[in-house]
Amino acid sequence: MALLQNLTGWHALIVLAVIVLFFGAARLPALARSVGRSARILKSEAAAEPASTVRSAESAAERSAGPSAGTGTSPVADVGPAAQV
Repeated sequence: MALLQNLTGWHALIVLAVIVLFFGAARLPALARSVGRSARILKSEAAAEPASTVRSAESAAERSAGPSAGTGTSPVADVGPAAQV
């Protein structure tokens, strides 16, 4: 984190110039719009998901692991003779 404290305005200008050269000035507004839209969606999804949903998803993952967890066997390997083609 100490590295980020040493950044100055010149560093920001150089980074901006590299971004403009890489993406082109015509695509920057669309890129910024896309990043902003993605950030809004992420924020709204994170706020809409209650903590109980997260806990229930964790417990469902534990249930789906079942008794084969830690035995080294894969659930895919336990398919029947139909998979032995």
